[in-house]
Amino acid sequence: MIGSQFVYAIVGASFAAYAWLSLFDRTNPRRFGNAAFWGLFALNLIAGTWLGDLANGGIVLALAALATFGLIGRGRPATDEETRAAEGERHGNRLFLPILLVIGIAVAGTLLYDYVPTLFGTGLFEKNRETLVLLCVGVLVALALAYAWLKPSPLAPVEEGRRLVDALGWAAVLPMMLASLGLVLADTGVGKTIGELVLTVIPTGAVLPAVLAFTLGMALLTILTGNAFAAFPVIATAIGVPLLVQAHHGDPAIIGAVGMLAGFCGTLLTPMAANFNVVPWALLELKDPNAVIKAQVGTALPLLAVNTALIYFLAF
Repeated sequence: MIGSQFVYAIVGASFAAYAWLSLFDRTNPRRFGNAAFWGLFALNLIAGTWLGDLANGGIVLALAALATFGLIGRGRPATDEETRAAEGERHGNRLFLPILLVIGIAVAGTLLYDYVPTLFGTGLFEKNRETLVLLCVGVLVALALAYAWLKPSPLAPVEEGRRLVDALGWAAVLPMMLASLGLVLADTGVGKTIGELVLTVIPTGAVLPAVLAFTLGMALLTILTGNAFAAFPVIATAIGVPLLVQAHHGDPAIIGAVGMLAGFCGTLLTPMAANFNVVPWALLELKDPNAVIKAQVGTALPLLAVNTALIYFLAF
């Protein structure tokens, strides 16, 4: 059965290659820090299942220490900006073909596996992991296509991958850490505590204040954690389920779906959402680190109000 471990191995191997190349990159004054950071991350991905909680926790603390003490840097990329721009001009929009192939294989493969009788239930893929596995398969197929078509040097994909992760730095791993934070907060009873506090200020039987508390809570906790998936289990446990669904008999499908959209409004407003707001700043080399967030405020706040209205008028 092909499952999560296959995905972890593919991604981990990529980061292990980044660590190895970083170790010998003499243009990077912090090359040893980079090698340690990406190497530890690769170890966690590849062998985390067998290392145990204590070892994995030690790896996370080591990653945090390397980032906190500024031991990660950037070397000189293998290709300069002029060369990349010239290649882009030469191939044009055809360069999007490999990424479209990745998406096509992931979507079409998932639909075929789930709905074609001869494939459905064969047990080839781990349950609920079909899309992730096929996404990795799509990347491998697209990589083979790129080699055959563009004929780059053997290490070009790895070097370009390392250039991108070096540009992002520690922010590259932040989404994965924040995604797990929601479960940690929920398991430690944070949601229950928040719910008890909310009940002390919301009038009994009032729907609108409860909806406001839910959507604003989703946005605010997302701003703090950087991830709506981390905020959802906490706010759903605190407000969504006990107040909106159980007490006021709201439609759980609408509350859950639109509640996530309210959380995504918070995503637009926080640097903690590194993959959305820090990555573009780093890749585009913008002068203002908050430029992306400032551009999104005018969308996020009205959209949050709309999501609040949608839940209030459609879920009850």
